[in-house]
Amino acid sequence: MAWTTLSTRTAYENPWIRVREDQVVHPDGSQGIYGVVELRPAVFVVALDESDRVALIEIDRYTVGTSLEVPAGGSDGQEPLVAAQRELLEETGLEASDWLELGTQYALNGAALAPEHIFLARGLRGAGDASHHQLEEGISAVRFVPLGEVLAMIGRGEITDNETVAAVSLAAIRLGRLT
Repeated sequence: MAWTTLSTRTAYENPWIRVREDQVVHPDGSQGIYGVVELRPAVFVVALDESDRVALIEIDRYTVGTSLEVPAGGSDGQEPLVAAQRELLEETGLEASDWLELGTQYALNGAALAPEHIFLARGLRGAGDASHHQLEEGISAVRFVPLGEVLAMIGRGEITDNETVAAVSLAAIRLGRLT
């Protein structure tokens, strides 16, 4: 038997997040409630330069403090590729000539509906000053770290952002660097 939704009510909503409470029938036939967090679609960019280094941002997150992550953000209603191009430019000041969509994943499947589109960007070039957006977002640095070292940092627990771990791992698999 599958889950059945009997009713839904919005418990909280703002422009970025919706929290709903569903009255459900569980797969075993019992009834209960299920809380679901809905996030707008997001994009994540693994940007590799000509030396096989990944562009990582150092960002101060309200929830966890300083974090090392790939450029990312909400799609803001744009097509995923357009949003990924915008986020890369806003967060790093870079553009890319070669884009490959690696796939779509979902964050926190047990509690959220949060689609995430992951892209590999290559052919990087400087395209402008991103300092205003970086300041607004809490981005203190853009670092270029060799892909192998990024994977080692993930293994050592130095990169803890789950979406970054997933995006870099997926890129490494697609590039034949992780089997």
